[in-house]
Amino acid sequence: MKKNFAKRLLIFLLVLIIFSLVYIPLFKDMKFGLDLKGGFEVLYQVKRSDGKNLTNDDLNSTYDVLKRNVDSLGVTEPEITIEGDDRIRVKLAGVTDIEEARKALSSVANVSFRDVNDNLLMDSSVIKGARLSYDESGKPAISLQVADKEKFLEATTKVSQMTNNENVMVIWYNFESGVNSYAKDKDTCGMESSVCLSAATVSQGFSSDVIITGNFEKEEAEALATSINAGSISTKLTEISSQNVDASYGEGVLVKTFVAGLAGMLLVIIFMTALYKFAGFISGLNLFFYMLLVMGVFWLVGGVLSLPGIAALVLGIGMAVDSCVITNERIKEELRQGKSLTTAYENGNKESWSSIFDANATTLIVAIVLFIFGESSVKGFATMLIITIFATMFVMVFVNRLVLKGFVKTKFFEKKPNSFVRYEKKTKNIKINSIGLIKKCFTITLIYLVLGGIYLGINGFNLGIDFRAGSDVTIKANNISEAEIKKDFDKLGYEVVSVNKQENDETYVMLNTELKEDEINEVNNYFESNYNATTEINVVTNVVKQDLIKNAIYSVIIAMIAIIIYISFRFKFTYAISSIVALIHDVLFVMIMFSLFNIEVNVIFIAAILTIVGYSINNTIVVFDRIRENLSKTKGKITRETLKEVVNDSISGTFTRSIYTTVTTLIPVICLISLGSKGILPFNLAMIFGLVAGCYSSVLLAGQMWYLIESRKLKKK
Repeated sequence: MKKNFAKRLLIFLLVLIIFSLVYIPLFKDMKFGLDLKGGFEVLYQVKRSDGKNLTNDDLNSTYDVLKRNVDSLGVTEPEITIEGDDRIRVKLAGVTDIEEARKALSSVANVSFRDVNDNLLMDSSVIKGARLSYDESGKPAISLQVADKEKFLEATTKVSQMTNNENVMVIWYNFESGVNSYAKDKDTCGMESSVCLSAATVSQGFSSDVIITGNFEKEEAEALATSINAGSISTKLTEISSQNVDASYGEGVLVKTFVAGLAGMLLVIIFMTALYKFAGFISGLNLFFYMLLVMGVFWLVGGVLSLPGIAALVLGIGMAVDSCVITNERIKEELRQGKSLTTAYENGNKESWSSIFDANATTLIVAIVLFIFGESSVKGFATMLIITIFATMFVMVFVNRLVLKGFVKTKFFEKKPNSFVRYEKKTKNIKINSIGLIKKCFTITLIYLVLGGIYLGINGFNLGIDFRAGSDVTIKANNISEAEIKKDFDKLGYEVVSVNKQENDETYVMLNTELKEDEINEVNNYFESNYNATTEINVVTNVVKQDLIKNAIYSVIIAMIAIIIYISFRFKFTYAISSIVALIHDVLFVMIMFSLFNIEVNVIFIAAILTIVGYSINNTIVVFDRIRENLSKTKGKITRETLKEVVNDSISGTFTRSIYTTVTTLIPVICLISLGSKGILPFNLAMIFGLVAGCYSSVLLAGQMWYLIESRKLKKK
């Protein structure tokens, strides 16, 4: 028996070690966001120069122009994404020369037609566009749609009459005299990296649409048509938000966050081992497998790791541990009833399944809403959160249970189940008369919500750049004071909203002005030349601010409605109403605390609020699941006394689990606050407030609200 146990433990540890050694090297190619690597990000609004409505073709062609412009910078892993109907976001991680990057991105695309001696024959104005076509033999070709037939006939006739095999028309993308020439570039002409798009032999003049033939593959012909269209578009780009992060700052943040995440995980493992002995230890080790799987999937889908993504990952640790806490608490209840470890383990897993499933499903709803309505970093946060949910169900539920079941089967713990999972033979559940506390709890809750609401209404929020519009400037220098900074910005002609000096030689300056490209360069150059300082500048226009506010409101409302529908389907409508009341309390509590402590509200704050909604509903679902279970066991007519007893017993039975889950989630969050980056400090503070509020509302509000609604229904009957 001991040999069998030792053998299984050795195999488990070896598999975990081998999996880690094989898996970890894959992460060397992980993409990191600007906040972890430094670089430049810009959001463009795309419009047609002629005032006509923008089409999908216009947007796609502009995307291709930006892609070619980025390629000229030599950035290895650029992110270029189309957002909505008229926006394109460009992220260039690792770029150090922001001025050069801006110039390259905003350069106008231009297609020109030249002869082999590089003489200009005609520009893009003579064509309407290009598309994939096929020649007479069915081979891929490019169809050119001619706009100025007379000029096109003149140019093609001139080329066709050239001798010595020079009757070739060369199509160029952003041709630069003195830099490009057909003699030099003809060997690479047609390749994706070349500005020489095509060199076609012309045997006669044409005054109509023409077909360019060659030894094209279908993909090559499509790419060439796209490039020609990109060089003949009539769109203009307006910069509506931008951000630049110093590379050295990003690297420092990455190290800090990695250390904080590792410390948080180790503390969770220690806590779980102390709490549940062997079962907690194995569950803790499976966290490493869980982490590797999450990071591996994120890498496979091409995710870009950023601070919000790491926040979602650390949060996922707490959610993953929660499934183990729920199961282990159920196993302990079975053991207290005198059942064998094998029976207790089977029953505990079975009875905890519905709570785990519903808790993760409601969080998944929130994550999907975030992904749909979120922008940029919020979308990355949502992607990571979705992956962690599925990883939790696979690793911490399926794999963890399978591994522990193998150890239970060895019978090693059969006579000493307390070594498998720590439990007391006599129940020590705290008896909570929650229904007896209704008046006190509701009165206290109402008082601080009303007073907090009044304070919030008078003082409002400390709005960050995302919801205020304007510019944020971070100045890093060790020889500059707040007074000097104010004086310098007055000299430059910009209104300063606030100046905040930090201990690490960083000063945060908020401006009312939405800095333009040349103004950003002016500010950068001014502080570099006068103080040898590096600056990071974020700009958000009013257009972006309005969209963020609109999306934030939509996200919260839709998440609430989706949760109501799901809980009504899985439980009853009365459960859904009670849970929403508890969630509204949690959200209001966090908002009041942010206003009270003057914490900055930025775009990640919305992700935090929705995460709290998803996480808080976990606690409430577990309580409701126990209420439903206990209610199904009651015999005879259901009375108010029956409901009172069911709610009190259910809250008492889940109280320990609620505390443990809150603590295990708080551990990594506190580690991120104390050891990690200030970039996600508002998110982490929101999580602490939300976890406390969620624990309170699930224990002392949600169940009581359900009791009041159900009691009133009994009275009506």
